[in-house]
Amino acid sequence: QVQLVESGGGLVQTGGSLRLSCAASGSTTSMAVMGWYRQAPGKQRELVANIVSRGSTNYGSSVKGRFAIFRDNTKNTVDLQMNSLKPEDTAVYYCNTVSYSGLSTWGQGTQVTVSS
Repeated sequence: QVQLVESGGGLVQTGGSLRLSCAASGSTTSMAVMGWYRQAPGKQRELVANIVSRGSTNYGSSVKGRFAIFRDNTKNTVDLQMNSLKPEDTAVYYCNTVSYSGLSTWGQGTQVTVSS
C-alpha cells in the first residue's frame, strides 16, 4: 500500500501563488498515476491535475494555464504549483495516486484559502 502526506496549503491573496507537495511512501513502484483533486464546500471533488509515470499530464479546465504539476519518481513526490490564484480555487486539496491494478489512495487533504 501507499501512504500520502500533503503539505504547503495555507492562506493567500487573489493573484498569489502556492506550491503544494505530496510525499509518497510504501509501495511507491505501483503508482501509475499521481495527482491532485480538490473539494470546495458543497461541491463534488474534482480533478485539478494528474501525471502518469512517464510524464503525460492532464489538467482540469478551470486551472489550465495557471497550475502546473510536477512529479519526481526518484523522490516519490508530486508537487502542484498554483499561480494566479482566485477565490474560487479555495478548497481542500487532496493528493491521489492510482496503482497499475487500479487501487486509488488518498492523502488527508490540505486547505487552500484564497482571499479576495
